[in-house]
Amino acid sequence: MVQRAFTLKSSAIKPQTRPETIKKNVAKATELPIKMQLVAQAERQNPVADSWPKALWSRVSAQQVPANGLKTQVVVDLSDRRTYVYAKDEVIASYPIAVGKKGWETPTGSFQVIHMRHYPIWRHPITGKVFEAGTNSPLGDRWIGFWSDGRNEIGFHGTPEVDLVGTAVSHGCLRMRNSDVRLLYEQVSLGTTVLVRD
Repeated sequence: MVQRAFTLKSSAIKPQTRPETIKKNVAKATELPIKMQLVAQAERQNPVADSWPKALWSRVSAQQVPANGLKTQVVVDLSDRRTYVYAKDEVIASYPIAVGKKGWETPTGSFQVIHMRHYPIWRHPITGKVFEAGTNSPLGDRWIGFWSDGRNEIGFHGTPEVDLVGTAVSHGCLRMRNSDVRLLYEQVSLGTTVLVRD
């Protein structure tokens, strides 16, 4: 996997956290995923979806505008293993994440959200095995892609293995609790800036 090197200015990220704001935007671990509705026919009729990298397919088109209407920016701190959501200069949410393991490190730099999907399916980058969408899908029930080398794609996604959140275990993606990735999905849109730093 090709990695790009970028330099981020530490002055560009100034956390001004209000605990009460973060508290209301962090999902409870007890929240259950909503019932899935798969629409396989929609993908076959979507020429844009058909041109996506084979490593990531999805079955349902997603809402592309954040529900809250705020222009946001996402900052990923790999050393903290947390994602911060900013509205202007204020942190409005923070979520724990799992990051890329050795040899599959999450790329650092400045990116933009390029794909958003409900209930994605996934093709393993080494074995080629396809994992269908569902409650036990490795990608959970949301996908927010922000990096691609033309073959593979990296992004935020849910996971059924919540005990692995906070570790370095992925193929470069940022794994989140399904309840958290659903909240993040509502806070971003296509084009949202994603800054990933060590």
